[in-house]
Amino acid sequence: MPRFFIPPSSWNEDPLRLTGAEAHHCVDVMRMKAGDQATVFNGQGGAAEIEIISARRDNVECRLLRLIETPPPPCQITLAQAIPKGKNMELVIEKATELGASALVPLLTDRTIVRLDAGDAERKREKWQRVALEAAKQCGQNRVPQIALPQTPKAFFEAASAFDLMLIGSLEPDARPLKTLLGQRSENRVAHALILIGPEGDFTPAEMAQAKAHGCRPITFGPIILRTETAAIYCLSILSHELRSS
Repeated sequence: MPRFFIPPSSWNEDPLRLTGAEAHHCVDVMRMKAGDQATVFNGQGGAAEIEIISARRDNVECRLLRLIETPPPPCQITLAQAIPKGKNMELVIEKATELGASALVPLLTDRTIVRLDAGDAERKREKWQRVALEAAKQCGQNRVPQIALPQTPKAFFEAASAFDLMLIGSLEPDARPLKTLLGQRSENRVAHALILIGPEGDFTPAEMAQAKAHGCRPITFGPIILRTETAAIYCLSILSHELRSS
């Protein structure tokens, strides 16, 4: 069944409406018309089955058939990802959305090749948020991760919320296997987890020291050095399985 997005601010309207790009996609791309059914979601866990009442390219009115509430995950996982070259950040965001990441923070580390001024940073954030939304529409995810403005690790730690578990991918000798570290955690449920993934060439010693000072524990993914985007997907997959399993 086709899926469309309705912003949270418009979620309680009666009737529900698709506007802007979502209405265009519904009418001009999907060729849907009155009487057709679809699924709509608000990116915060709310979803509904609807029937189209009227379909115009700038406004699609919908009749609510059934509400669907997606419970929040037992553990919210934030990915702080050093921005890779090319379009690989879009790949990371797409896969992070599919794997249920709650938030994603693009990092501008000392060894990050990509450099952004304030205007570029906001445009990138908006583009990456659209990537996350499109990924959620495609995979059936009713929660869309919030993409933060690109920022330095220092700025991130200065404003970071509290996490129950903080990890950082590392190539340094003191890094512990992820499996070992997860096996040593206490029986207390992890409600908020953070994983930092560095750029090509890893975090600098100063950045690693800063992360450790804020409670991050260095982890290794094994003897093979993974590309930064591969490391993010690998780690999110394991954390989702280990921290969200009943």
